[in-house]
Amino acid sequence: MAEPRVPGSGTERHLELPCGETLDPHSVDLGMYEYSSCPCGEPHAVVTDAHPASRFFPESLVAILEETIDTDDDFDRFGTPHLMGVVLEEFPEKVVTYDASDDGAVGYAMLWVTDFDSRRLHEIIVELVVELMEHAISHAEDDSAISEFETQMLEFDIGEFVDQYRAQRNFESEHDQPM
Repeated sequence: MAEPRVPGSGTERHLELPCGETLDPHSVDLGMYEYSSCPCGEPHAVVTDAHPASRFFPESLVAILEETIDTDDDFDRFGTPHLMGVVLEEFPEKVVTYDASDDGAVGYAMLWVTDFDSRRLHEIIVELVVELMEHAISHAEDDSAISEFETQMLEFDIGEFVDQYRAQRNFESEHDQPM
């Protein structure tokens, strides 16, 4: 007689990480931002579609990104899935995904695990968004706006921004602890 089980609770739910180790996606909870107990000895950033883009940027910038970037997909606005899509496009060998959209046992629809730790992923996302902004401003017809943006970017220190933002948000462990 077959044993009753929860849909999606089968044993075939191991995600192979970029380091070659495996992770059970069901062991990822929504508060997890880094998988630090990987047998490879290195931490891996963990991102789900349920994580807000404000994990990486202040709400004011997130609002601007949502207003100015049109999405042509199933998501109603620009957010974390788009940020991770850009990372995946840039570093396809360093990011693995798990589609949990049919898995009722987890609280997310999409999971990304990277070969980077959470701090390095944060830097990469900021770098990629700055590149997107630079590309967008290059199409502006206002030379003074372009010049002002370029000047501001020369003064912008991504590492310092990430340090300050993470300190403000209190990212001291694998779990985000809002202040």
